[in-house]
Amino acid sequence: MSSPTTGPLKRTPFYDFHVAKNAKMVDFTGWEMPILYRSIVDEHEQTRKSGGIFDVSHMGRLAFSGKDAIKFLDHVLTRNCAAMLPGQSRYSLVCNEAGGTLDDVIISRDQKHWIMVCNASNREKLMAHFHAARKAGDFDFEFADNTASTAMVALQGPKVIDRMSEILPGVRDLKRYGFESGTLMMLIKYTVFRSGYTGEDGIELVIPAKLAPMAIKLLGGKEDKEGATLRPAGLGARDTLRLEAGMPLYGHELNETTDPISAGLGWAVDLNKAFIGAAALRKIAENGPARKLVGLELEGKRIARQDTPVVSTDGKVIGIVTSGTLGPTVQKSIAMAYVDAAYTDVGTRLGVDLKGTINPATIVKLPFYKRA
Repeated sequence: MSSPTTGPLKRTPFYDFHVAKNAKMVDFTGWEMPILYRSIVDEHEQTRKSGGIFDVSHMGRLAFSGKDAIKFLDHVLTRNCAAMLPGQSRYSLVCNEAGGTLDDVIISRDQKHWIMVCNASNREKLMAHFHAARKAGDFDFEFADNTASTAMVALQGPKVIDRMSEILPGVRDLKRYGFESGTLMMLIKYTVFRSGYTGEDGIELVIPAKLAPMAIKLLGGKEDKEGATLRPAGLGARDTLRLEAGMPLYGHELNETTDPISAGLGWAVDLNKAFIGAAALRKIAENGPARKLVGLELEGKRIARQDTPVVSTDGKVIGIVTSGTLGPTVQKSIAMAYVDAAYTDVGTRLGVDLKGTINPATIVKLPFYKRA
């Protein structure tokens, strides 16, 4: 899932929990993370049917406050931050001047500060980008990296809200992409977001790192028992779940040479405001992207992995696969791919070149899975 990293791997506050549960640990962007505990399919199905616990502490958690915080965030993010209300989160992009994507993030407005969750692989790059942008624009605000001092866990699945309502008062009343802060057991300060990356309802919880071992026991309950409401799940299931849900993954569907308009994320780009990359994105929106991100459903059970060529019916290479898997819930071979704009209508018949064999594929509407 990621290239090997030189030097010692970083560990999250839940590392001992993963080892105790016999998780298979891998290098993921410089972090030693669980790819699976039992099997990817079992953990995928557990999340779809009941609830999965995911350690997402490797993701960056940044804080912004001060006089120019809103002005700065509107300058570096594609969403309209000034229009957000306290307790509200929004998905957004950080772009370069050419409109390429530096990262996709969740930005949240608290009463006196802002919280940004970013991808682990991009945290240091974003911090350098923000420091440079603050200096160039002479913005006056405070900026902190709270990644090491906190832990973050995602609890996802149709039974999560009922289960967590027993522990976190008020979570049931949170709207989708809403959040609140509080104190649990008069000891654990937390911020809980009703969001996630699986296509299921659920929450993402940020707590102090030193209290993570205690919190995971409280949250997990009797997770060791067969049929438990919540059971741990690793990065493997997280990837199959997000792909079925048609959610982009940085390094696959998004990168510094890929713009959010082409990625189908125009809804997260406010072209009516000024921000880094706005001019380039306005041109792309006006002219139409040269290629677009589409969903592909393959015939048979073979999988089209990242970088698999996509071809037209006459054999012309017209695109490339960014992610592919055999969806455990949809029971189909599915993929996302960038395809030349002329070939992107739903229902278009194409093919994927699987090591010299052209496997038929059809463009389908994203997402592949959506809970009814």
